[in-house]
Formats: sequence, structure tokens, C-alpha cells
Amino acid sequence: MPTHPDPLYLDHAATTPVRPEVVEAMAACMTGVFGNPSSGHDWGRQARRRLEEARATVASALGVTPSSVCFTRGGTEADNLAILGLARRARRQGARPHVVTTAIEHPAVDEAAQQAAREGARHTVVGFVEGALDLDALGRVLARRPAVVSCMWVNNETGLALPMDEIAAACREWDVPLHSDAVQAVGKIPVSLTRTPVDMLTVTGHKIYGPKGTGALIVRGGRGRPGIEPLHFGGGQERGLRPGTEDVAGAVGFAAAVRLAVAEAAAESVRLTEIRDAVESGLRASVPGLRVNGDGLPRAPHILSLAIPGADSDTLLAALDASGIAASGGSACASGSSAPSASLSALYPGDTATSLRLSFGRLNAAGQVDRIVAAVAGAVARTRELVAS
Repeated sequence: MPTHPDPLYLDHAATTPVRPEVVEAMAACMTGVFGNPSSGHDWGRQARRRLEEARATVASALGVTPSSVCFTRGGTEADNLAILGLARRARRQGARPHVVTTAIEHPAVDEAAQQAAREGARHTVVGFVEGALDLDALGRVLARRPAVVSCMWVNNETGLALPMDEIAAACREWDVPLHSDAVQAVGKIPVSLTRTPVDMLTVTGHKIYGPKGTGALIVRGGRGRPGIEPLHFGGGQERGLRPGTEDVAGAVGFAAAVRLAVAEAAAESVRLTEIRDAVESGLRASVPGLRVNGDGLPRAPHILSLAIPGADSDTLLAALDASGIAASGGSACASGSSAPSASLSALYPGDTATSLRLSFGRLNAAGQVDRIVAAVAGAVARTRELVAS
């Protein structure tokens, strides 16, 4: 537990606490349903029943068929499975794979694409023009019929929401499979696979108040889609895409988290937007030279990304931590790296300002806004004094 007497958690984009309803669902499963879902006896059948109920719950929440849901050990595995699975299938069928990603993808996508390139694939990165994805460049590369396009729904560092409807329509026009990492989108903004024809979708539990180490890759069939090569071998579970004895309790907890997040998304989006906008307004007035990353562009409601010239990232985060505030300098997956953020470099080439990400969620309320503004403004002022001295 935090040692500060009155801590504030502003790092929901990194991870979230497991909500009580999820704990309750998992506990009921862990204490009474311990069988192997592949076993033919009653214990196994009970476990299989719970697993398939969880699959149906996820499918219903996301508007897909249960057979589309492949449970994974989290978002990173799902991203890797989508990218490498299609690239390796294309190669096995005799073609040189072509993987297309955007310049702001999560490392789980970007590094999977780099691995595909090491295995012989071509990797094309589509950039941004004035903060917007270069849809003309995307159209040109789609004409080459790549094996897969991967475009995140919401950027994890800036909250930038990409135009998935347009991207999906373009991919469908060229009959190119589209994958989207929707880890920061599900439960934050409307995600409808009925309206937006994404072929593969990554979701993870720990970003939506579910257990860590849980997630799913949604793999929609039809339209002659090629199959996906598995990354692991040794069993036929999850239609052969994710072999190994299933984590039934994890799937049950993940399903509960997805169901609640999707059901509450509309109301939570309004609430978080109000908190984010109030904090943003207060900091604009209190911190000279501050820039809101993605300002004027479509953004998800839970992330406020700030560029702060004249401050040191480590010192700033330490000052906030001493004030009882948990925040991050960007992606939690890039923690400890001094390299410039790929996402911010794509949006603001050459910019060297320190980045601060405040991400809001269930642990935050409107009554915290004044304290957040005062703490961040004070930490920035102290950090700038130290840097200048």
C-alpha cells in the first residue's frame, strides 16, 4: 500500500485495481471449479462450462460470436499472435509477408512487426501529418495487399483516438486484414465491431479493472480470411491458437471486467472527460509553457498527456510521488528508457520537452481536481528550479 497518508492514483493507463465484482466472480470459480476444461469427467465439464460462459460474455459485450474469442495471457501476447500469426501464415503459403503498422504503435505491435521483418517480412510504418494519421500513405500501401495492417484504436501515451472507421473501410476496400490494439479503448470510448469491421482486436484485463495476465484476441472469420499461425505448440486449446490448459478463473474475471467496462463506458466517458478537462484547464493557467499533447485532435477521455519544457522527467515524477501522486512519463512499458517516445516523436518531430501522463479512472473524482492541479504545478515549479540551478 502507498505510504503517503492521502495518495492519488493518476496512472490508470498503466494498470487498474481489480474491482470487487471481478474478485467475487474469480473467487467463486477458484474455490469450486478446479477441473481441467479438457477433462471428460464432471469436474472438467464444470470448468469447460464456466470457460465457455466467459467466452460468450466477452463476445456479447464486443458484438462478436463466441468462436471469435481467443483467450490469451494479456495484450502483448494477443498483439504478437495477430502480427506474427498472419505474417508466418503468409510466408508458409509462399508469399513474402508485408506488415503495416503506424508510427505510434505500442511496443507489443511494433516489436512484433520488427520480428516479422527479421524473419523476412517487409515492414512499412505509416506516419502522421499535423497529428493525423496519413490516410493517403495508408491507401498507397494497401494497394500492395499487405498480410496485415495494425493500427491501435487509442494511443496509450497521448490518448489520441485514431479514425478507425475510415481505416477499417480502407482495409475492407482492399480486402486487407486489419488488427487493432484496443487495450486503451475498450471501456473508455464506444468500440463496436458491428459498426467498425476490424478483423482482429486486442483486449486486456488489467486496463479495465480485471486481473493481470488475462486478455483476448478477437479473430473474426468470414470473407475468406486466412488463418493465423500459433506462436506456441503442444495442445489444441483455443482452437489451436493458444495451446495450454486454460486459466478458467482468469477468463471468468476477464469476462466480468469486459462486461462491466463496456456497459459503463458511456457514463464513465462523460465523467472522466469532465475531470480531465478541469485538470487540463487548471494546469494551462498554472504552468507556463505547458503543451497538451494531441490538443485539438480526437482524444480518449482518460488520458491527459502534457509536454513541459524546462523540467526533468525523473525529478518531476519523484516530486509527484513525494506528494502522494502516482503518474508516469509516458508508457509504463517504456519505463526506465531514456529514448524519446516514438509516439510523441511521430506527432512532434524534434521536440525535447519532458512528457507527463496523467490517466484517470475509478479511483478519481471531481473533488480531487484542485489538489491535482496544485500538486502538479508545484512539482513542475520545483523541478524547473532544480534544473535551472
